[in-house]
Amino acid sequence: MTPLRALVFSLVAVAALRAAEETPPTPRAEGYRGIWFTLGQKSEYGDKYSGGLGTYTANHNPLAVYAPAVQKTFFVYGGSPDGSRALLCLIGSYDHRTGRLARPVVVHDKRPVNDPHDNPSLNIDPQGYLWVFVSGRANSRPGFICRSAAPYDLSRFERIGQRTITYSQPWYVPRHGFLHLFTQYTKGRELYWETSADGRTWSATHKLAGFGGHYQTSGARDGKVASFFNYHPGGNVDKRTNLYYAQTTDFGATWTTAAGTPLTLPLAAVQNPALVRDYAAEGRLVYTCDLNFDAAGNPILLYVVSRDYRPGPAGGEREWTIAHWCGGRWGFSTVAKSDHNYDMGSVYVQRDEWLVIAPTDVGPQPWGTGGDMVLWASKDEGRTWTRRRTITEKSEFNHSYARRPRDARDPFFAFWADGDPNQPSPSRLYFTDSQGEKLWRMPYTFPAGAESAAPERVR
Repeated sequence: MTPLRALVFSLVAVAALRAAEETPPTPRAEGYRGIWFTLGQKSEYGDKYSGGLGTYTANHNPLAVYAPAVQKTFFVYGGSPDGSRALLCLIGSYDHRTGRLARPVVVHDKRPVNDPHDNPSLNIDPQGYLWVFVSGRANSRPGFICRSAAPYDLSRFERIGQRTITYSQPWYVPRHGFLHLFTQYTKGRELYWETSADGRTWSATHKLAGFGGHYQTSGARDGKVASFFNYHPGGNVDKRTNLYYAQTTDFGATWTTAAGTPLTLPLAAVQNPALVRDYAAEGRLVYTCDLNFDAAGNPILLYVVSRDYRPGPAGGEREWTIAHWCGGRWGFSTVAKSDHNYDMGSVYVQRDEWLVIAPTDVGPQPWGTGGDMVLWASKDEGRTWTRRRTITEKSEFNHSYARRPRDARDPFFAFWADGDPNQPSPSRLYFTDSQGEKLWRMPYTFPAGAESAAPERVR
């Protein structure tokens, strides 16, 4: 480094330190308390979805990132003050060196909102700054972008901007900046993206897809950002169906199919080159869960298919399905079956096997959102699956929305919340390791004055 460059670097570091010191401390929470929520759309077998939804939705991503520079996993979730019906957008961290959790920080107080559709997403830039994207809802509730005042530091956050964004999915692309996928309620729930080199100045918004409405789940690896999504016939979310996939390897300049076929955007017709499978023709609904990549960088999609939007036996067994692009075509396999459309989980790619962590067992509240968590494993790149281990059992409440940290490291390999889908209840947060052998519950209440605490070992 030249003397002049070193001086500039030093001055920038000093300025950042002073700015951090001038930013007031962000309020701390009492403990890890997830938000309880009900959509209020009830039928014979209960709510369409409800319960402990601190790590909801599948359309908020990432929710957690492992930072090797400090050996910590940072994660965000939707919580409540004193366990009441109100939304706090919180961030916490797990220190892999000490095995302790930091006291969670309230990045944004959403009260009087009590809806986890406004839950936050998280990513970390190369300098170590923590970026929290707080989702809005429709066109009536704004979203917010917040950044830590110092690298890898939970104590202070500054608000960068306010935007009309829902289901925020910010991905940091090396040497470019943020490529942010999100939803706007234009003609239904339509998909958009925008880019920014610094998180402060953003490009114009670009529409990815808009034909009836969509829910998307995305992922990123080695400069590739990818999205898979369904569509809503007539704008009806209860008719969500079909499976589509699109990717970009040049920071949004062009988008293609998995095969590399260029896409003309915005996608505006039900039948288009991004279509992976016509589930409408099969009479089945599609609920997206997680997107990952195999060792060669090919996409892996995890989702649930059903025949009825309502909870209960009318939809039959919900099938956990893998779609994998391999050998120039899409292959499909079934991981497991469960009893609810919103039994959300995540897919992992290890050196010699793939894993799925999901609430596929019927829990203490049958036909409700979630259940008991199970670890499934595949030794043949997702073609066949074997039940490896039951992670939770004899639970008080259903567990759901198992989330995968970006670059996940043991023991904080997956995390989620529990809750009673049938009535308001406390909601606790949990995490487990890659073998599903150990289970921890995060502290619901921290000791007075404590800034960190050890999780409770459940098994």
